[in-house]
Amino acid sequence: MAARKRTDSAQNNYSAGDITLLEGLEAVRKRPAMYIGGAHKAGLHHLLWEIVDNSVDEVMNGYATEIEVRLHANGRTVSVKDNGRGIPIGIHPQYKKPTLELILTNLHSGGKFNSENYAHSGGLHGVGISVVNALSEQMKVEVRRDGGRHEQEFSKGTPLAPIKRVGNTRSTGTTVTFQADKEIFRDGTTFDAKMVRDRLDIASYLHRGLKIKFRNEVDGVEEEFYREGGLEDYLEFLLQARSKKPAHEGNFVFQGNGEMRIEVALCWTEATDEVFKSFVNGITTRSGGTHENGLKGAMAKAVRNYITTHKLLPKGLTISTDDIREGVVALLSVYIAEPQFQGQTKERLNNPEIQPVIDQILRSSLEQWLNENSTAARAIVARIIMSARARAASRAASQVVRRQSATRRLSLPGKLADCSQEDASKTELFIVEGDSAGGSAKMGRDRKTQAILPLRGKVLNTETATLKKVLNNKELGDIVQALGCGIGKSFDVDRLRYNKIILLMDADADGHHIATLLLTFFYRHMPELIHGGHVYIAQPPLYRISIRKQIHWVLSDDEKDEIIAEAPANANIDIQRFKGLGEMMPKVLRDTTLDPAKRTLLRVGIDDPLQTDQTMSDLLGRDATARYRFIMERSHEVDEVDT
Repeated sequence: MAARKRTDSAQNNYSAGDITLLEGLEAVRKRPAMYIGGAHKAGLHHLLWEIVDNSVDEVMNGYATEIEVRLHANGRTVSVKDNGRGIPIGIHPQYKKPTLELILTNLHSGGKFNSENYAHSGGLHGVGISVVNALSEQMKVEVRRDGGRHEQEFSKGTPLAPIKRVGNTRSTGTTVTFQADKEIFRDGTTFDAKMVRDRLDIASYLHRGLKIKFRNEVDGVEEEFYREGGLEDYLEFLLQARSKKPAHEGNFVFQGNGEMRIEVALCWTEATDEVFKSFVNGITTRSGGTHENGLKGAMAKAVRNYITTHKLLPKGLTISTDDIREGVVALLSVYIAEPQFQGQTKERLNNPEIQPVIDQILRSSLEQWLNENSTAARAIVARIIMSARARAASRAASQVVRRQSATRRLSLPGKLADCSQEDASKTELFIVEGDSAGGSAKMGRDRKTQAILPLRGKVLNTETATLKKVLNNKELGDIVQALGCGIGKSFDVDRLRYNKIILLMDADADGHHIATLLLTFFYRHMPELIHGGHVYIAQPPLYRISIRKQIHWVLSDDEKDEIIAEAPANANIDIQRFKGLGEMMPKVLRDTTLDPAKRTLLRVGIDDPLQTDQTMSDLLGRDATARYRFIMERSHEVDEVDT
């Protein structure tokens, strides 16, 4: 619809007299959202943060060491006390008014516009305490300086009386007590004690050596926060509070002082989400900004440089910045002379010159840390590679899984001989090589707790196959259906139908090859099963050796030679070699391999994720160079090589 120009009387009567000028603090009361984000719970608490931040500014610049916040018994009145210099109270030489009154009743007034007073400050807009005054039903300010205690009271931004001296004191500092105006905050003016407590706790992490007392008279609790470890302590607290398990030992910690102070603490965890918390001059920047972008850029470049230098990137795999940041918990605190915040609520830093400086400083420092801490670095790279593979697999699988889930019946494979136990924690699935071995296993198993799934021949090499091909493979599809926990994005370990997944293959080269192919499938497409300790390898005997009616079940040629060498002289030795599991009678298979009381199982685990990934890629990937080198280097260790 085209715009239409108004021609009514309202337009014709629009004149100079219709212009309204909001003087003093009237603008704040008329449009509080412009200054505190809104007249809601967050805006109410923002009033307190403004006063606390003023006291913190005194601490940051070396003029104060203690802050006390008191939540009065009514829950609506709060006091903030510091031992700083105290707000100036003398008559301002230019405006001929008491400086305290000038600061509290005028926007854009204060000492933070002068860098000689504050090298670093969170409140450079000069509107903090005056905005709080404008939106408070009552406010009283006590200033301790020049040997005296001075007080002045206000209501809705207006002084109730001139400043007056009420006593003598040797201490210095400022105490601000206020109660928000219920005409502005119609949803309530009661402060959330826990929110206040948590904010003060965070402030103690950001400022080493700062002592913060919180007197919560509503609940009758007093706490004191004092942290020497700074952000490193805060990082450990977050990891524990959010139950995030680190993916490596040791945290990256950086502290740099100069024109711009920078402090960083970060680590990679096994979680899939990323957590970035950034601060500027002690102010929480919830929406990040140029300082946080600098950290993220530094991380990406440092990690990529480390991977490239040490040639750790598998062929054909692309690593994105999302892969690098997945699972990261990072804390960044910077102190700069003139921060440019987006809006009075200071939720985002806009200084464009900050990003490249932080990027350069932290990139070189993080890369050096990775090189000096190779164990942690390899664990981090393995974590990132696993993320990249999972992300690529999820992208490829999403359409296929959605298409198949709409057409495939939720049924179990026809070859599966299931167990009757409904409690998954007590069940086992044996994946068996061949139908004949599967027949023996079915007859020798415990039908209540043990299920058997026979496979036909060697399964697909999933290291070189596309995910679409993997999902369409009959043998691997049967495994996914039998397990019931899904694959890719649909994977849910809580739906796993068996607690133990046991690979039961012949004790020969072909059996080992099939087991390796299955392990590759689990490692690449269902790694949570391995990490959760659900995958095992059975140890069926290769030989049956009878010596003077004593039976030995032997797993290898070396063990066979050792037993024969230890046999009594002239003893009658009977040796039977099993060509495959299908040759074993069900009772023999049960007694040697299936019975939990007699069998030996090897649980599959990952000691070095990066080495495991590289081994899988070398031995099963498309590039044959690594396999050729492996064979040539190890050929002297064997007497015969299968061809």
